[in-house]
Amino acid sequence: PSVLDSFALLSGQLNTLNKVLKHEKTPLLRNQVIIPLVLSPDRDEEIMRQTEGRVPVFSHEVVPDHLRTKPDPEVEEQEKQLITDAARITPDAAQKQIQSLNKMCSNLLEKISKEERESESGGLRQNKQTFNPADTNALVAAVAFGKGLSNRRPPGSGASVQSSQPGAGAIIAGASGMQQVPMTGAPAQQQPMLAGVQMAPAGQPGK
Repeated sequence: PSVLDSFALLSGQLNTLNKVLKHEKTPLLRNQVIIPLVLSPDRDEEIMRQTEGRVPVFSHEVVPDHLRTKPDPEVEEQEKQLITDAARITPDAAQKQIQSLNKMCSNLLEKISKEERESESGGLRQNKQTFNPADTNALVAAVAFGKGLSNRRPPGSGASVQSSQPGAGAIIAGASGMQQVPMTGAPAQQQPMLAGVQMAPAGQPGK
């Protein structure tokens, strides 16, 4: 309510000021000249209070900026040059330039919107979960602790081959789980396979 009351007060004061300025007896402000009567490098508390602390002093350095009614000479020259260049362009050329500028702006806006959509979709893909935690936990438990694995052994795994040599015993014991399966359609004279290596027949030296 306090903000609305202040806004209503300001609006009323602005309307009153506009009525006074638009009155026929009010002289035109553009015909009035403001001349600084006192310039001082010392701090002026009255100016500080009126400007809400923005202007501490009213010296020869700040007067040209605060009482300026025209832009800088350099800026004025640039504006005149731009106006002269604009007057030289024909309406057709100006229309073409406007169309090309609008096309460039529309293409730029399309690229920006496309990049925004791609970034949003990429963020959604990153946030989407791509795995099942239950399956992951079950796999870790099976690998680490053997949970859920079957206790059955393949046929022929119970027989162990003993050897007099301790080094060969470990190798043959590891290979004892391999079952000898004859190949289909192979002749009976073909030698059995043990762990993928063909055994030499008795009485022949091994290679």
